[in-house]
This record gives sequence, C-alpha cells and structure tokens, in this order.
Amino acid sequence: MKIKEIIHALEMFAPLPLQDGFDNAGLQVGLTDAEATGALLCLDVTEAVVDEAITMGLNLIVAHHPLLFKGYKSITGKDYIERCIIKALKNDIVIYAMHTNMDNAMQGVSFKMAEKIGLQKVRFLVPKEQSLLKLVTFVPVRRAEAVREALFAAGCGHIGKYDACSYNVEGQGTFRAGEGTHPYCGTVGELHVEPETRIETILPAFRRTAVERALKEAHPYEEPAYDFYPVANIWQQAGAGVVGELAEPETETEFLKRIKRLFEVGCVKHSKMTGRLIQTVALCGGAGAFLLPQAVGARADVYITGEVKYHDYFSFENDILVAEIGHYESEQYTKEIFYSIIREAFPALEVSMTRVNTNPVKYL
Repeated sequence: MKIKEIIHALEMFAPLPLQDGFDNAGLQVGLTDAEATGALLCLDVTEAVVDEAITMGLNLIVAHHPLLFKGYKSITGKDYIERCIIKALKNDIVIYAMHTNMDNAMQGVSFKMAEKIGLQKVRFLVPKEQSLLKLVTFVPVRRAEAVREALFAAGCGHIGKYDACSYNVEGQGTFRAGEGTHPYCGTVGELHVEPETRIETILPAFRRTAVERALKEAHPYEEPAYDFYPVANIWQQAGAGVVGELAEPETETEFLKRIKRLFEVGCVKHSKMTGRLIQTVALCGGAGAFLLPQAVGARADVYITGEVKYHDYFSFENDILVAEIGHYESEQYTKEIFYSIIREAFPALEVSMTRVNTNPVKYL
C-alpha cells in the first residue's frame, strides 16, 4: 500500500480539523505517493528515531508531537529539527504527526490514559462546542434511501454511540423547470408536484464540504434544495480531557503509587492530600493544567496531567488533588493507538514502536 493510504486510515480516526488552532499536525516531511515499507511509531522525532527508521528500512515515521511548529527560511542542519529533515529527505522517509487532533479525538490520548488506569464510564471532560451542523434536504421519495446512505457514508448521522441517525417526513415539492434544463421528473415549462422526503441529519462542521459533495452526487435533481444550519448542541464525540470512575475507591496514597508504577514516573508531583478517597478521576495528556477548573466543576477527586504551573497548586489545593506525572509519561502510550489503527487496517505492514526513549526530561 502507499503511504497516503496509511495516513488516510489515521485521519479517519482523528481528522486533522480536530486539531487546535496553534497546532501543526499532519504531513511534516516527504512524499506520500511512495509504497510503504513500514511504519515506525514515536512520541517525538529525534535524530536517533530517524536513524532507527533507516536501520530498520521503514519509510514512514508517525509521531505524536510535530517536528515542525514554525516556518524555516533555510535548512542548513543548525539544529536537530533541520538535521532530522535533511536525513529524512535523503533517505526518502515520510514524517507525519498526529498531535491535538489525537488529543481531541474519541479514544485518543486521554482515553488511552484512562484505559491504563482502569476507568469506567469515560467521557470527555470538555466536549467540543459550536462544532455541529444540521443538514436539511428534499429528495424524491423513491431516491431518499440512496441519498441517506450517501450522507451517512460521508460522515452524517452520528449521535453518541448511534449512527445512521436522521429524521424523515414526506410531503410535496413543487418546481417549474426552465428552458435548457434536464429535469429528473416533470416537464420543461410546466409546474410539477413531486412526492418528496425531507431528510434531516447532523454532521461535524468540518465535514461540510465532503457531505455537500456526496449530496450532489447522490441526489437525482440538477439543482437539489438543501440547507445547513448551525447547531448549538455540545458535540460529545470530540473534546479535551476525560473524566471517569474507578470500580473501587482508593486512598490518595494508594492511587498515586499506582499511577507512578503504571506510567513509569520518575517523580509524581502532587498538591497536598485532601483526605478524600479517590473515585472520580479527571485527566488530560500533556500540558493539561488549563482544564483544572473543569475538573473541579466535574467534582473529580483527582486531576492527572503532564504539566502543572507552580501557582496552580495554590489555586486548587482545597478543591482537588492535583497530580503532575510528566509530559512524556502521560502521552507515551499514544504509540499504542497508532499501532492499533495501522495494524487493523494493514495487517501485513511492518509496524514497530520506537525503542528510543525521546523524553528530554531526566530524573537524578
């Protein structure tokens, strides 16, 4: 298979439009029309990781953190980023990153953390807002099913764990075809009344272009009537951080020791103990201190993330137990998500998780 097919599978899981505005997820280096020899999965791209891909004969590196965040006016090898770019290009290696789109995706980074901890009833801590549209269109009754199927295939109709969701009501549509038209039904110049189905369905706003294209291809009319409406509903299938429940409550000390072991943390930094049992757990991979107010609002007993600012410990010490486990440590299992996606779609492809520990933070 071609590298672009692998990238397509990754983006079906975590579409690029889910990334935050500051981010630079997606293709970083290389050409995707090449045949894939295999994929190397990592959290960060370093020279050692690129060397590993070269040694193993793998021409795709999938990383969580983008190698490139800023524009470069020259590529001379003056830093590790430029040296990685030069080495990857010389060896025909493609570098691809899935960053905040993977953070914000269902079953993404924070969900993987929750899985490791054993949380139940896991849901987004802060679901996406202002991210949905409702499509309304009118189709001849005998073609309604085909149009619905095309819309669902393009990404419409997902509500929670349900798919193929739509509302349909039959009525009558009227139109008069003008000169030079080729109407699907009716006669040019005569008023026509057609039994039609009104189809309503919901979609993520970023899928509008694909859905509009699918509608026009499947709809029998030359000029299909349709409307997109903004929807104020919260989108529960994407967001930041997660919250879930432990099957059995644990003491704060027991819980923190288990987190230290699970994530192989050199040093768990935490706020003062509250004296409460841990039952509801909120968390966010990476630099997630910005979600502390929402964790408190969700009545979580503890909030786990990779980085916390000094003064945040003061601000929330009476409200929640705050645990900082390190940026790398919190996101390290993201490689397992990449592995599952690629292995399921392309079982014959060689896929390997890097043996290089790219954590720049060391513990004495």
